[in-house]
Amino acid sequence: MFARAPVLGAVKTRLAAAIGDAAAMRFHVATTAAILRRLARDRRWDTVLAATPDRLARRARFGPLSVARVPQGGGDLGRRMARALAPARACAPVIVVGSDIPALRAGHVARAIAALAGHDLVFGPAEDGGYWLVGARHGAFVRGLFRDVRWSGPHALADTLGNVPAHRRVALLEKLADVDDGASFRRWQDQRDG
Repeated sequence: MFARAPVLGAVKTRLAAAIGDAAAMRFHVATTAAILRRLARDRRWDTVLAATPDRLARRARFGPLSVARVPQGGGDLGRRMARALAPARACAPVIVVGSDIPALRAGHVARAIAALAGHDLVFGPAEDGGYWLVGARHGAFVRGLFRDVRWSGPHALADTLGNVPAHRRVALLEKLADVDDGASFRRWQDQRDG
């Protein structure tokens, strides 16, 4: 699971512009902790928190749950995800999920793992044009996958899929909402409260 270490003013900056630094931090910590609890309790896989910035990765705390923590390393999001996916083996796929998808459950990860039994790559599309999950059956399948991707915008999934060689088999999961800005936060609140 990719997450930013909880530092006031440094997390969910687009969301903070709409709701304030403190509220954005509370959302980030609560959502990350909830997702970590859901995923780490499932014994079908190992859950690891890959945090940034690297100097805070091993100290990043999201509630009382203890999970392995590793630094994401340098580079843009694509380079960091490629590094995380590189250890993938045919018998043990690697999946990266984001920390800002309140609806994310263990069942979503289980479906991604099942999809990789018959596909090389799997993506969980986000409503905003990005993706909340990416997985690879083997680390070699991610070479060049994240080249020239326009991150944090409506083209991230399309750009990434455009980098997939024609012979690779790709599975798409259900579309989920991530919370990145004021509008997506209000939609999430309406759904939660409604």
